[in-house]
Amino acid sequence: MRVVPLVALLAGLLAGCASAPPAPPPDALLADGLFAPPKEIVRTDTLFDLSEAMRHYLAVDIADQLRTEGPQAGLVKALQHRSQLKLEYDAARTKDAAATFATRAGNCLSLVIMTAAFAKELGLPLSFESAYLDDSWSRNGNLLVASGHVNITLGRRLFDFKTGRDLSPMTIDFLPPEEISGMRRREISEATIVAMYANNRAAEALADGHLDDAYAWAAESVRRDPSFIRAYNTLGVVYLRHANLALAERSFARVLVADAKDTSALANLAETYAREGKAADAEATRRRLAAVETYPPFHFFELGMAAARRDDWRAARDLFAREVARADAYHEFEFWLGVADWRLGDEAAAQRHLTEAMENSLTRDQHALYAAKLAWLQAHRHN
Repeated sequence: MRVVPLVALLAGLLAGCASAPPAPPPDALLADGLFAPPKEIVRTDTLFDLSEAMRHYLAVDIADQLRTEGPQAGLVKALQHRSQLKLEYDAARTKDAAATFATRAGNCLSLVIMTAAFAKELGLPLSFESAYLDDSWSRNGNLLVASGHVNITLGRRLFDFKTGRDLSPMTIDFLPPEEISGMRRREISEATIVAMYANNRAAEALADGHLDDAYAWAAESVRRDPSFIRAYNTLGVVYLRHANLALAERSFARVLVADAKDTSALANLAETYAREGKAADAEATRRRLAAVETYPPFHFFELGMAAARRDDWRAARDLFAREVARADAYHEFEFWLGVADWRLGDEAAAQRHLTEAMENSLTRDQHALYAAKLAWLQAHRHN
């Protein structure tokens, strides 16, 4: 199963990554009274809290390792060696530290949060880094999701200097080096990590159709870090789906103040103008979007699906291949390229692409589904 990038947001519409100017207080863009109370508990103050099981893990399970190798190296070994924590990558839900440890699975953000919780308990200084690519997308239902990534660096305690160990800062990255090649990086604060967590929860609630919960999490995100621009795009998508069009327009405009070329906000703003009946503004915004984005996410894939529905599998295969070439082995594209190959009689290529789909899946359920389809294909191959 593929290592999971952190979730940004787009919403049948989109989200982007940009460094922002100093942000004004978010209250002017929040409208709590328009939404019912969320059905789930929305809080971030316990994000890094350790469970009793986590305390036992430090105090008993790896106590000797932490003592003999030092807290930095001992913790890194526990996290990275499959013989110890046996962590898996699963993008189904973003979790706090305790839930990530309990399930031994999570996306990159969840795993970083769990690592930070352990580091805090051990008294290790830590810092966070965000990395992202411009053209990396996935989707959850009818939400398009811009993929980013976070990692964590563990520093050294002052009294560890006397041990004689190599105590250089250690960066823990839950993506292999080839996955993060070419990503732009910047250091971020713990407040931004907290805002990212809340923003992810908002995106997940949106995908589930729970607008009240999505609003509560998006509002928590902008309150935790008003400079975290992705959260305003998420908030705007919530307003758009809730038919609060004026607030949606203002939220997307806030994103564009930080980055006038943010394709997510431009696409979402054009849709908002169209729903408001502002046809000229919608068309002007679409022209702005076209100037910075030649082909939107999933463009060739959707054309390929249309060709498949016409039973034109040769055209479908060519279009799926174009999407695969620009999308870094996204599982859904690989799967449909394999289907096209199968329909055209290229069984070896079909098996190769279905294997790629399985290996690049983002959740346990996806992995199981592709494994079953691959097993069926192998059972029905012509010898």
